[in-house]
This record gives sequence, C-alpha cells and structure tokens, in this order.
Amino acid sequence: QVQLVESGGGLVQAGGSLRLSCAASGRTISSYAMGWFRQAPGKEREFVAAINWSGGSSSYADSVKGRFSISRDNAKNTVALQMNSLKPEDTAVYYCARSVLMDPVRVGASYPYWGQGTQVTVSS
Repeated sequence: QVQLVESGGGLVQAGGSLRLSCAASGRTISSYAMGWFRQAPGKEREFVAAINWSGGSSSYADSVKGRFSISRDNAKNTVALQMNSLKPEDTAVYYCARSVLMDPVRVGASYPYWGQGTQVTVSS
C-alpha cells in the first residue's frame, strides 16, 4: 500500500503563489508516474499535471500550462506542485495520486492511490 499526504494548501489572493507537497509512505513511488488532480465544488475531478517516474517528462492541463510546475524528489519520496499566477478558477481541492504506469497520463483511472486532498482557495 501507498499512503499519500498532501500539504501546502490555503487561501491566497489572485496572482499569488502556493506550493503543494505530497509525501508518500509505504511503498516507494520512484518507479511510477505521479499526478495532481483537482475538484471544484459541483464539478468533476480534473487532471492538472503529471510527471514521469524519473522526473524527465511532464504533462499539464491547458488551463495551468505556463503557470504550474510539477517536480519530484525520489530520494525523499515526495512530489510538489508549484502554482504561480493563481486565478479564482483554480479554487479546488487538490489531490496527489500515484499511477500504475511509468509515464505521465491524464486519466484518473490509471492512478489507484490517492491522497486525502488539500484545499486551495484563490480570492479575487
């Protein structure tokens, strides 16, 4: 089993920045892609960003491309999401997830392990 714990969420004004962290325990995450997803109230969960097992490649949703950056530290079993130029529409609960694949994918079904989520609220 893999346990994932997100942290770093909070309230920020539009244009501000936040850095989310995801700490994994139990089995290693170093052989698998990791992803960030988000879910706003009344909306379906959506893909945000993903990174491959080594950190050499990543994928982003069009809505966050150029503003968000995903990274990982396999030695520390952690994944981060740096969020800049935040917008009110970025408000959501953000989830970290571990894939069963090595390369980044956007499909939530490819991620069997999920954290409990961290709230990000961007005020206008």
